[in-house]
Amino acid sequence: FHLTQRAVRLMERQGWGHIVNVTTTEAEQPINGRPALLPSLTKGGLNAAIKALAIEYGPRGIRANAVSLGIIKTQNPDSYAGLESLDPLRRLGEIDDVVSAVMYLERAEFVTGEISHVDGGQSAGHW
Repeated sequence: FHLTQRAVRLMERQGWGHIVNVTTTEAEQPINGRPALLPSLTKGGLNAAIKALAIEYGPRGIRANAVSLGIIKTQNPDSYAGLESLDPLRRLGEIDDVVSAVMYLERAEFVTGEISHVDGGQSAGHW
């Protein structure tokens, strides 16, 4: 929290800045059979905070956005077997998918308060 306050003060002094947080689609679209209480409490609060930060700091030139992740392959590929069936694109996300979303938000100077879903369509709902 202290580091965040220092960063925001620096952004205020320079008259611009961009905050990008990482959240999860499970906060909005829980998956049956997977524990969702903790992500809903923590990341759901973060989603609300992003919107509040966008409103509070926007007039000072500071944008606030988030990337909301689905299942992203970060470890042993065998541990993800069968999970691709949980989203409409029928594949798991890659680190490059996350990087692309963050870079988009960084370049999109008229975007703030956005929760950008990088989840293969999981946030659209379940069938």
